[in-house]
Amino acid sequence: MSVEKVFRVALRDEALLTCPKWNKGTAFTHEERACERAYAQLQNHETPIRKNSFLQSLKEQNWVLYYSLFSIVYTPTEAQAIVEYSHLFRRSEGLYLTFIDHDTMERDYVEQTKERDIDLIVCTDSEAILGIGDQGVGISTSKSVIYSLLAKIDPSKSLSVVLDVGTDNENLLKDPLYVGWPSHRVRGVEYDNFIDKFIQLVRKYHPHCLLHFEDFGVQNAGRLLEKYRDQHACFNDDIQGTGAVTLAAIMAAIGVTRSKLSDQRVVIFGAGSAGLGITNQLRDAIVHADGHSRGEANKKFFLVDRFGLIKASLGPDKIRPAVQEYVRPDEEWAGVPTNEKGEVELLEVVKKVKPTVLIGCSTRGGAFTEKIIKIMKENCERPIIFPLSNPTKLAEVDPKDANDWTNGKALLATGSPFPPAKMPNGKDYMNMPPADQTYDSTDALIYPGLGLGAIVSKSRCVTDGMIIAGAQRLASLSPALKDPDNALLPDFEEAQQANFEVAVAVADQAFDEGVADVDWKKEEARAKVEEKQWKPVYGRYEYDEHGAV
Repeated sequence: MSVEKVFRVALRDEALLTCPKWNKGTAFTHEERACERAYAQLQNHETPIRKNSFLQSLKEQNWVLYYSLFSIVYTPTEAQAIVEYSHLFRRSEGLYLTFIDHDTMERDYVEQTKERDIDLIVCTDSEAILGIGDQGVGISTSKSVIYSLLAKIDPSKSLSVVLDVGTDNENLLKDPLYVGWPSHRVRGVEYDNFIDKFIQLVRKYHPHCLLHFEDFGVQNAGRLLEKYRDQHACFNDDIQGTGAVTLAAIMAAIGVTRSKLSDQRVVIFGAGSAGLGITNQLRDAIVHADGHSRGEANKKFFLVDRFGLIKASLGPDKIRPAVQEYVRPDEEWAGVPTNEKGEVELLEVVKKVKPTVLIGCSTRGGAFTEKIIKIMKENCERPIIFPLSNPTKLAEVDPKDANDWTNGKALLATGSPFPPAKMPNGKDYMNMPPADQTYDSTDALIYPGLGLGAIVSKSRCVTDGMIIAGAQRLASLSPALKDPDNALLPDFEEAQQANFEVAVAVADQAFDEGVADVDWKKEEARAKVEEKQWKPVYGRYEYDEHGAV
């Protein structure tokens, strides 16, 4: 028999009704009718952007109803909502910190977080929002929502932060309705000092929270993560989340091919934050799982960017410091045909390397041509092909084509939603759980669980081993391990359970590495993760002047 939950709160009357954390709306007495009514109202809005606006309004009024409803609807177009943020703006959400007000940053931070127990902070400078680029202020609230939906992190214990350092988007700078700071982006030492001031406040006031970096530009994302990851529990979804879910999918794929990670020859097409994050994650897993040295593991990877294969003769102007350890020696490529600029293009790389794994993060639609795919298949019985760029039109290959060109032998995963591909036997092959259903991207199968595991264990940092442990647990749930014609990763309908399992694995690994900072034992991790999860349910309220607000 279920027991009604009782909340002791220090609010009543109008204050209770206007607080989204506690408000029940008409569900104060008729819970089911409230959800049905809200769903009907949602369906009355015909366009995705209007559905998005309705959900945002609902979120501002009633969290329980919002999260209950959100679990049964598609996510309306988030990218369009971000682009039109200034024109759709109704009220500020989360914490907005601007460069010109850096002198009052601590006061603003404390005012927003006082008397709050913060487990999660999602911060962004909105420079590199996937598919739409620099949006100035944008929003970071959608990631917090996914954490609450899939890892069941209490939304009252999460904080979304916009770090406004300007924008180089000329359309925004000319827009009189733009709500951000209408100035070109601050760079260099001033930028670093502003970010550092914020992070030191997080460390000072919330030393055990998870700090999630979102949509930072390629010049800042990796170096900020490296700078702070040993000082605080930090996580960059664009680098580590994409890398982790790709690692999980590849682990599932090599489970099908019965090979080892260190047996693979990997070509990465697109060496930005996502591509390099995937490379680093796979390399670290080879070191961790197969016992290779870092230098040996680096040799398994061939990175191709807009200048072609990254090799020594490109010079320092075309080789970022972050990719330096993956630079191929020129003598290795002597005699290989180049284009008129002396660059080794993807086709020639595939011919020479004979890769077993081909990953696309380039946003160059159609780059994986029929010729490239067929050459790969000639040298590999079950080629692993991941066109991860999104949206759909920017995917490097349509999985249906890759499936046809390999006679159904390719092991496929995509970053955008595609219909199932037909196998030669007539069976549908699921390339990847559809990325537009309910959640924002495929990495939503893992990053909420990674975060929850770090939060529950109060990990002092998020280690490579913790991420690999999460990826291994997700890979173990692969439907393809039971039937090779099935998807490499679980369906999104199982996303909550998958993230729960990931969280337990991450917490366990935090104990193994000695970075957990809790007074309970590793054997209790599963129970502690379950205990930490928030559920969108109504309870009975009793007024207590010393209660929650």
